[in-house]
Amino acid sequence: MSTTRASRPTRRGLLAMGGAVGLGAVLAACGGSDSKDSASTGSKSAGSGPWKFKDDRGQVAEAESVPKNIVAFTGVAAALHDYGVEVKAVFGPTKTKDGKPDVQAGDLDISKVEILGNVWGEFNVEKYAALGPELLVTAMWEKDALWYVPDQTKDKILKLAPSVALWAAQTTIPKAIQRHEDLAASLGADVKSAKVTAARTRFEKAAARLRAAAKSKPEIKVMVGSASQDLFYVSLAKTSADTLYFQELGVKFVEPKVNAAGFFEELSWENVDKYGADIIMMDNRSSALQPEALASKPTWAQLPAVKAGQVVPRTTEPIYSYDKCAPILEDLAKAIENAKKVA
Repeated sequence: MSTTRASRPTRRGLLAMGGAVGLGAVLAACGGSDSKDSASTGSKSAGSGPWKFKDDRGQVAEAESVPKNIVAFTGVAAALHDYGVEVKAVFGPTKTKDGKPDVQAGDLDISKVEILGNVWGEFNVEKYAALGPELLVTAMWEKDALWYVPDQTKDKILKLAPSVALWAAQTTIPKAIQRHEDLAASLGADVKSAKVTAARTRFEKAAARLRAAAKSKPEIKVMVGSASQDLFYVSLAKTSADTLYFQELGVKFVEPKVNAAGFFEELSWENVDKYGADIIMMDNRSSALQPEALASKPTWAQLPAVKAGQVVPRTTEPIYSYDKCAPILEDLAKAIENAKKVA
């Protein structure tokens, strides 16, 4: 779990620590922009003249020329990399304790980027300023809240360069990919390259496969989980971009009795068998306990899906490129195709 865990974490902090996997219900209560607004915002193609981009806050980032000195949240940087746009520095989960790339780093060469912060609440403002940043890019789970940009230093950070925030919630995977592609195109990426086109085709085939798998096995129910030492979190599928999209493709999910915030239910390990599930998707982030670390918990070991070997990783914070999202759909389709009714 995050090293910045306080006695009462913020909603964004809970999400970062692995407990929450979507904030759609909270966003709706906060009056966040809907997906049509996000989809309609465009970007100016890269060229020799002034650059501008309207982000998902409705704010327009502007510069005299296309930004080259870019700093981004790790997952967004990984998506831009897939489109051929490189960043100078990152913040957010980038490197594991053993020095390997975090799952959220994708194909980034983490030895070639400055890491301004690796955990929740960590962002080196001095290093950021020294880089002479021309653009800051991050995700947005709550309206106007910049993901992994600490509230305490946000004002200082935002004075140094224009910023762009793209929805990671209250959207679906295809819409989120499109917005990241829009940004990449504005920064000079060739979004019609053979590589991108092939990845898009693979994604479309994967979506069709998942739809077919869900239709062929409507009895299979999936639970979205995330584990900590003391609690097991069961998330409401419609509150996150990936699982909402899976629902649209026909996947059936356990529907927990969510807490007041509206996006997940906290279960003690004694009550982890509250819901029947044939497949359990487990949060794959480094901030959450992974299945192999749960072997000592007898209630976990007795779950039908665990006994049947029907526990699969869940990419809780997808890297929004076709290249990285296609395998997510393929893996879930395969899990459903091979699943037995056990709950």
